[in-house]
Amino acid sequence: MKNQIHIFLTALMFFTRIPCPSWVNHSPEILNKSTRYFSLVGILVGSIAAFFYLVAAQLFSNEIALIISMIASAWTTGAFHEDGFADVCDGFGGGWTKDKILTIMKDSRLGTYGTVGILFILALKFLALNELPTTSIALILISGHSISRFTATALIFTHPYVRETTDSKSKPAADKMSLNSFMVNAFFGLLPLILFQNSKVFFVLIPLAITKWWMSGFFKKWIGGQTGDCAGALQQLSEVVYYLSLLALWRYIW
Repeated sequence: MKNQIHIFLTALMFFTRIPCPSWVNHSPEILNKSTRYFSLVGILVGSIAAFFYLVAAQLFSNEIALIISMIASAWTTGAFHEDGFADVCDGFGGGWTKDKILTIMKDSRLGTYGTVGILFILALKFLALNELPTTSIALILISGHSISRFTATALIFTHPYVRETTDSKSKPAADKMSLNSFMVNAFFGLLPLILFQNSKVFFVLIPLAITKWWMSGFFKKWIGGQTGDCAGALQQLSEVVYYLSLLALWRYIW
């Protein structure tokens, strides 16, 4: 049990700003095993976003409450996945060879493609959430953060890490994911969906599977696999696809 707590706290330290005990470290072995708890970290991040939404909704409009919740989640993670999405936009938008794409994604500077991409995806996320039932927003945020991280780790499970250099902090967490870790991660990723108490919610898995299949094929074609930025980009895109899928369900099927 203590070892599993260490593994979870390692994932928490790697993907969030939440303080962890000093004995938690970035050991490559432990960090690689921490992939099994990525979705659980998503539940925690989503819960923080939901908490700030619920508090803000008592004082302000739904729109302001949503903005505050999005700020809270971005601050909690240090905009880790948003940064990955922007890097992917810059890399695949400005690069035409594998080496060029990887070089651009490694650059910490934000380019035109990244700026436009992050503005659009954040706007789409806000607009989709704003049209969903306010009484379910808290659960939607929690499940959105967990299931999108499950989708991202599915990419890690099925596709190899392609950077040859060893200086990337993401590599230990993006390589050699075991089937057992993947199944544990899937459990936490899908768990919040049960709380909707409506089996139709599982229809969202179809567009999410299509998103993962299309994006993984795109990454495979251009760079031969995935990087930490690719997983972060898929997390962001999957989160938006999840909200849009729920919106379609509520309007036409629910």
